[in-house]
Amino acid sequence: MTRARLWWALLPVGVGLIVALVLVATRTNATLVLSLPFATLTLTVAVLVSLLWIAVVLIRRSRVALAARAGAEADAASRAERARFLRRLDHEVKNPVTAIRTGLATGDAAALTIARVQSERLSSLVSDLAKLAELETRALEREAVDLEVLAHDAVEAVAVRYPERSYRVEFGRVPWPVPAVSGDPDLLAVAIYNLVGNAAKYSDPGATIEVRGTEHDGIVTVEVADTGWGIPAEEVDGVWDDLARGSNARAVEGTGLGLPVVRVIARRHGGDASLRSQAGQGTRVVLTVPVR
Repeated sequence: MTRARLWWALLPVGVGLIVALVLVATRTNATLVLSLPFATLTLTVAVLVSLLWIAVVLIRRSRVALAARAGAEADAASRAERARFLRRLDHEVKNPVTAIRTGLATGDAAALTIARVQSERLSSLVSDLAKLAELETRALEREAVDLEVLAHDAVEAVAVRYPERSYRVEFGRVPWPVPAVSGDPDLLAVAIYNLVGNAAKYSDPGATIEVRGTEHDGIVTVEVADTGWGIPAEEVDGVWDDLARGSNARAVEGTGLGLPVVRVIARRHGGDASLRSQAGQGTRVVLTVPVR
């Protein structure tokens, strides 16, 4: 507390003390019984006012300090996240660029084929990053969307590419069907397709993939569960970061933007996305979207 604020805090005590002394000094035998309790009360109130002032000042100082500390921590977290993203981006871009430069320099047919493949991968990465940036700002269309229909469409499309998996779609119908949600049908279709596609991509032939839908208290929940490779425990918290990929999935083509896209879409609709996984056993991703 500064010296000026300390003087202001002690001012009521000083005033109360002066009033009390005046009351006592001017007492007479007739007023002595009345003046002493009144002087005591005046001084007590003055002390309480001073203590209240000191408490208010300390609370304000603590809140300012907490806000400053929180802001500093948020800035530090933001800088750390930006640094991680740039490192991942450097890693994802370096290999395609190196392959392209090698192919162009040698002119060898095999090297040129690799360069073409890597250029397509680089183009896909840039395109996905642009889509992610657009998702965070584009205006949403709003209409009634049946997520069960989107789930069946996603499974049908993914099964064409990954036919050697077992797919099941189960949406609750008792005591009533899962209601439609208010949202952008194209974006919600992308979110569910990404989840089903990931489940199929990161699993072996014979794996089981289930899409389950329920509703509770105005929130529709879509779970996509699989018996695939799973994610190492130490990497689960980072799967929502842009360009992040599990260490056991590096051999599979991908940009690491599928889950971030899902979470952005969910949050743009007032919902969210979460994930649980165990390496070697499988993964369950939960997407929630409010009905209204």
